[in-house]
Amino acid sequence: MLTQMTEAVVDAIQCIAPPDTTDSPIDLNMIEIMAMPRKMGTDSRFVNGLVLDHGGRHPDMPKVLNNCHIMTCNVTFEYERTEVQSGFFYKTADEREKLVESERKWLDERCKQVVDFKRRVCKDGESFVMINQKGIDPLSLDIFAKEGILCLRRAKRRNMERMTLACGGSPIHSVEDLDESQLGWANKVSEVTLGEDKFTFVEECKHPKSCTLLLQGPNTHTIAQIQDAVRDGLRAVKNAIEDAAVVPGAGAFELAAAMNLKDKVAKETRGRAKLGVEAYAEALLIVPKTLAENSGLDVQDSILRLVDERDASGGTMAIGLDCQSGEPMIPADEGIWDNVRVKRQCLYLSTVLANQLLLVDEVMRAGKQMGRQPPEDDGMGMGGM
Repeated sequence: MLTQMTEAVVDAIQCIAPPDTTDSPIDLNMIEIMAMPRKMGTDSRFVNGLVLDHGGRHPDMPKVLNNCHIMTCNVTFEYERTEVQSGFFYKTADEREKLVESERKWLDERCKQVVDFKRRVCKDGESFVMINQKGIDPLSLDIFAKEGILCLRRAKRRNMERMTLACGGSPIHSVEDLDESQLGWANKVSEVTLGEDKFTFVEECKHPKSCTLLLQGPNTHTIAQIQDAVRDGLRAVKNAIEDAAVVPGAGAFELAAAMNLKDKVAKETRGRAKLGVEAYAEALLIVPKTLAENSGLDVQDSILRLVDERDASGGTMAIGLDCQSGEPMIPADEGIWDNVRVKRQCLYLSTVLANQLLLVDEVMRAGKQMGRQPPEDDGMGMGGM
């Protein structure tokens, strides 16, 4: 499962990564993490498209479609209240029927324009899917179902934005002058029913700029664990791509930095600053010491073995700690890496926080001195006698 989810995370980042990450950083919001409580955790996978958490609203609409034109629109297909206070008055039942017919005719005309557009763009073996951000009334749904159109209504705004990035095309705000260039494309669209919930899979898009990681598991606890690991993995891969570099993990970087400070920098430093360099080097060893302690190993023995192994290599190899065996190992051979920006930020923050903590004593000492009042002069000095 680890290898499977690693490949899924890398595929997701590569799907949304721009050609040049220096000008436009990777936006992790373009990756939808969808949780489905079913099957096993090993069934989690990368979806080259989107998974929507709602489905069609008509029983006769198709459940599986291939070679689909995707129409993303923000057009109402139901009666709506007017933005201003207004009213319609009638005197007879015939006038009321004419009013209802005129309202229905307005909606039917919109539906007819979509149906005619579908017939014009769809060739043999092609299908049509409409994803609408606004509502669609039952009569309009029936018209679309008879034409074999899969309609999703009241889609979330974030899904609408991702849909155009995943499938292509552009949002449609009017059914007037519809053009084929406004449509997206997906090789497969299917609807999955899970209890009372419906999910729509829009897969195999041509040039997606948005994608989905589908997380599945037998219970919510398993899904939550997978979700936390996936989010950490997405950030790690994003950092590695944007940095275009990594450093050896397993405490190898901290060990190498500490040894360099002790063997080179400390010897070249004079005075009290030398004590600061040695203290900084000891502080860096906290990371491999913590790894050894959390693994149930003897801390001192583990650090000594790491130092001896590094000295035996002439200080040219990055040596880390194998948390399972407790023996020194080469992290690069095991594929254990850390992000450059994470290490840089750790070193920067640790130095800044240490300086701030040391300044606390100075602030408290200054506060005590300001609190002392000078002795009052009672006017009874010797000069007045």
